[in-house]
Amino acid sequence: MRAAIGTSDYHVPGETFINRHIAHLFGGDTCVIAGRWDGANPYDKPVFERRARMAAGDLAQMPFWTGWNRLRHKTTRLPFGAQKRALAQFLRDQKVEVILAEFGTQALALAPLANEMGLPIFSYFRGTDASKALRPARMQAAYRLMMPRLAGVISVSQFLLDNLAAHGVRHPNAHVIPSGVDVRRFTPGEVRPLSCLAVGRFVEKKAPLTTLQSFAEATRDLPEARLDFVGDGPLYQAARDEAARLGVSGQVTFHGAQPHEFVRQKLSETEFFLQHSVTAADGNTEGLPTAIQEAMAAGCITVSTRHAGIPEAIDEGETGFLVEEHDAEGFTRAMARAFTAPDRAEMAARARAVAEARFDNDRLLAKLETTIRDTLAAGPGFTAPRTPG
Repeated sequence: MRAAIGTSDYHVPGETFINRHIAHLFGGDTCVIAGRWDGANPYDKPVFERRARMAAGDLAQMPFWTGWNRLRHKTTRLPFGAQKRALAQFLRDQKVEVILAEFGTQALALAPLANEMGLPIFSYFRGTDASKALRPARMQAAYRLMMPRLAGVISVSQFLLDNLAAHGVRHPNAHVIPSGVDVRRFTPGEVRPLSCLAVGRFVEKKAPLTTLQSFAEATRDLPEARLDFVGDGPLYQAARDEAARLGVSGQVTFHGAQPHEFVRQKLSETEFFLQHSVTAADGNTEGLPTAIQEAMAAGCITVSTRHAGIPEAIDEGETGFLVEEHDAEGFTRAMARAFTAPDRAEMAARARAVAEARFDNDRLLAKLETTIRDTLAAGPGFTAPRTPG
């Protein structure tokens, strides 16, 4: 089955879940519809760039189409004019049979044209698109209009589906399929006792300062404990300064942004994975963090928060420890409890087993393919209706 993968940017090395779909969905029989494209094409796929430079005629018509699409579809993301015709021709030339929009925001841009062409379209919700993006009333209205145009909805966590539903955005053919990880690559290795790892952008949603402060407190009497941070971002320097202020610079290493292979190697030798995810002030949340799935596959014991889809991955007391968002004292206690747990080896083994059962991306890719095929086989009752405009 020939699939078009709709994404915001191509190619983004860190978007391993999307890249896997581009490379492997339906045996790799795919092409790409990208909002922006920098010219990199490691998977050698046909690419259509939606936000390429507009023709003069489209620029002249933009005020009309912006107003029309805002009125008709509650969004201005839709292609129009020569760009719309070019995209339709691309889909015909590529003999596309189904579209998978990797974010709800991409589905907004593609669903009306897909309906006009009689192409079934599915949307994957991953985090920001079903949290921060939902805050404006106009986006909620746009999503509500979009839902009947979709053949189905997939989400990385039940949390995101519930959050959409809380805003009146529902679809009868909705499924939870985590992004998953390659459990054959992320495997346990020789672990350094009391080694901790935190991976991710230094942003509000990841609360790196809370992680650092709780680590410093929890290891006050454990000078042999170590914490590695991988990632960069606006809070990076603040975290380095805080480590110095807390007197733990000798225990904490800041590696900055690193390749995925570096993270894989670090996870294989780490005992505890730390991630204090919180809902940002602008409403941004996780979906189900890939880093936690990778950590579990590597046999790490996770200390994290009851945030978004994380409780759907971590069995409290069995594979890790969870606290409420922004509970720094609780996070400190959870770390201390993890460091002294008598069954750490058994917890690590259970984490690995859960990753193999729930997050093997080969199985999850097959589940996604089956979900799409079963939906289309069920007939017009599940496929999107044609809509004008």
